[in-house]
Amino acid sequence: MAPRIGVAFIPTLPPEALRPLARAADEHLDDLWVWEDCFKESGIASAAVALASTERVRVGLGLMPTPLRNVALTAMEVATLQRIFPGRFVPGVGHGVQPWMAQVGGRVESPMTLLEEHLTALRRLLAGEEVTVDGRYVQLDQVKLDWPPQAGELLTAGGFGPRTIELSARLTDAVLISAGQSETELRAAVARARAAAPSGRVDVVYSLVTAAGPDAQARADADLAQWGVAPEPTRVAAGSAQDIAAAIGRAADAGATTVVVQPTADLTDVADVVELVAFVGREVRPLLV
Repeated sequence: MAPRIGVAFIPTLPPEALRPLARAADEHLDDLWVWEDCFKESGIASAAVALASTERVRVGLGLMPTPLRNVALTAMEVATLQRIFPGRFVPGVGHGVQPWMAQVGGRVESPMTLLEEHLTALRRLLAGEEVTVDGRYVQLDQVKLDWPPQAGELLTAGGFGPRTIELSARLTDAVLISAGQSETELRAAVARARAAAPSGRVDVVYSLVTAAGPDAQARADADLAQWGVAPEPTRVAAGSAQDIAAAIGRAADAGATTVVVQPTADLTDVADVVELVAFVGREVRPLLV
């Protein structure tokens, strides 16, 4: 079965590039995923703009850093968007990049404890419960949303490490796995997520660095190099429509249920990213079965 196909609005693009990219995703793909990187665009603001600019595309947010956010505020913002755009907003939370968290005075001694406390409280708040908790990092006293979302809305979490993937699978509906995984690494991460999920099944959202054209492999490898990831053919999707379809197919075979095309950071003109979206929608998707 072919996976859902999305595109990432990478924060090397300016905020004003979001609406044209969102409209392109609405025309050609299933998903648009926005980020919340310090100190670029706000994830919730970006998601709201994308949702209001489109009609059908699902908008994901991966990920909101828990050290930046009071869980009650996160719940209020998520619930507002999920009620206005039912079934179209998939929020996600994670640790955040630790040096950035230190810059804003939010770095904690145990990111895993914070993520677990935040996710547990967030799920209960979004379910409409009154929550009182006195945790190591999360404290709430009889907090209850007046306008929780309707039942069935999704929540996700994710990141890099095995413990984070296991925690995310245990407490959310879907796991986000960061870009740059080899096929072998992705399979192992998916297996870990499935083993941790209470039902034995979990949706997996995987970002795949993607570049088209004759110099695509070099451009994609250069993107990975920025994060200190060594080149390996199965870590990226690069080349022709057939090459990119094959890479998406490998990710799906490894267990990804949503594959998010992540444009390379050298694409600084939104027109080039829109062109990539149209290319994936028109030429790559028909090759997937």
